[in-house]
Amino acid sequence: MSEILVLYYSRYGATARLAHQAARGVEQIPGMIARIRSIPSLPDAKGALPEISPEAPPLVQPQDFEECSGLLLGSPTYFGGMAAAVKHLLDDTSRQWFKGSLTGKPAGVFTSTGSMHGGQETVLLSMIVPLLHHGMVIVGIPYSEAALAHTQTGGTPYGASHTAGNNKPLSIEERQLTQALGMRVAEIAQKLQPTPA
Repeated sequence: MSEILVLYYSRYGATARLAHQAARGVEQIPGMIARIRSIPSLPDAKGALPEISPEAPPLVQPQDFEECSGLLLGSPTYFGGMAAAVKHLLDDTSRQWFKGSLTGKPAGVFTSTGSMHGGQETVLLSMIVPLLHHGMVIVGIPYSEAALAHTQTGGTPYGASHTAGNNKPLSIEERQLTQALGMRVAEIAQKLQPTPA
């Protein structure tokens, strides 16, 4: 069995819901398992850390990057950019970069925004840049996914997204597209794995 690291930061649950849909997509591919991990919050101005919910998945550890066959990375959108906690984590992956831990592995990205024009595409593109520096193979969502052509909520060719304003549930198209992204990353990870000699 190979594992895809589904890694996300979520303050209010919208990005977490996308992460679980991505994991469902991964696990639709025989032989693939989703390893769900969360990104820790940064301390507030007083140095206090928010409490971690007992239902939250484990926090990401360095070995998660090494042991995965691919990555699905999620962040809420703040003013068209990724959450500071996600940027902080990515900035701290120099060790993985030097070792080439992520080189050649597929990666996809996902986000949630408060409104339709909250910057979904800009945040997805900004998350892709450091993954390219790691030498990852970027996986998007092609228009062969029918939901991409007619979604009125989230979903982009750059990655999965959710328009979460007023705590909206995931739409049918958002679920379909997020699962499709998970499946694509898992399928490509399988194809990229070396065959035993």
